[in-house]
Amino acid sequence: MGSMLSIGLMSGTSLDGIDAALIETDGIGLVWPMAFRCEQWSDEARAQLAEASRQALTFARPRASPDLVKAGALVDRMHVMAVRKLLVETGVTADRIGVVGYHGQTVAHRPDRGWTWQVGDGAVLAQSLKITTVSDFRSNDVAHGGQGAPLLPVYHRALIADLEKPVAVLNLGGVGNITWIGEGDAIVAFDTGPANSLIDDWVAQETGGRFDEGGTLAGSGRVDEGTLTAMLDNPFFDEAPPKSLDRSDFSIQPARGLSAADGAATLTAFTAETVALALRLLPSRPKRIIVAGGGRHNPALMAMLSARCNLGVEPVEALGANGDATEAEGFAYMAVRVLNGQPVSFPGTTGVAEPMTGGVVHRPL
Repeated sequence: MGSMLSIGLMSGTSLDGIDAALIETDGIGLVWPMAFRCEQWSDEARAQLAEASRQALTFARPRASPDLVKAGALVDRMHVMAVRKLLVETGVTADRIGVVGYHGQTVAHRPDRGWTWQVGDGAVLAQSLKITTVSDFRSNDVAHGGQGAPLLPVYHRALIADLEKPVAVLNLGGVGNITWIGEGDAIVAFDTGPANSLIDDWVAQETGGRFDEGGTLAGSGRVDEGTLTAMLDNPFFDEAPPKSLDRSDFSIQPARGLSAADGAATLTAFTAETVALALRLLPSRPKRIIVAGGGRHNPALMAMLSARCNLGVEPVEALGANGDATEAEGFAYMAVRVLNGQPVSFPGTTGVAEPMTGGVVHRPL
């Protein structure tokens, strides 16, 4: 199968909004970004999804409940709207789109218990948009013993194909993950620790804001090294990859009692230090770290990353890419791979025993 137009959709655990990206790709080496938009979640929707996630984490296994059903319907409805707006903005008609890659909204990620849970029904999108839709990208990997995350390293490899190796791509969303790409097909990836999630939670508690805009709060504070050391005393950071996290696996509790500024500085340093610790677990030290995701907009975080990793960090825009669009583009790319029967997860990225296909294909009736 050759290249096609594909739309990717991603709503991360930071609950910033729905990212929608249109690309042309063959799911291998061709990637041509064409358009991107973000549909912000309302405060009401954000609260509803946060409550659904809190409830999901109390379940032994995924199961229907009124709140989770409502959350799924909200996610479907808003993603349909995001795609329709993207098509209007680009002037591209639905019949020209080969596939939509629909990640859904993660409400709980528990590979240690043999499951991962993303609400959102791909069949609803396929029927509403009249476009073939791929969803449920993670479950097959987890069912075969993988971590189900991170899933985008194969897309990261396509993005940096022309760079001197080894190179690392660091994604800073709610949770951080790093992809190491060596020569040939060598690839290793894993979650590093919290990225923006704890900083966002702290800012919401202390100031009522949604995030530390411009890193201003952290930049005005002082890192409490005692608190930082205590937070880093966690066996996760010494575990060999593959490994992955749920957003709820760490909390802001250790920083309580610090001033608003010092807490923000300390939690920002924690994110940076977890990346520095992750570098020890890579096959070799990367020559460059390319940063995607919302965290690259935080100057305080980027400065701490550079200092604590003792390595230059660059936003993915240095490659001419849009770092806000990277994850959505990745799921557009992955959807084409699913249609082509190509693997979407690998032993070096999720720990699955062999390269694994995934995703569920929904075709409009």
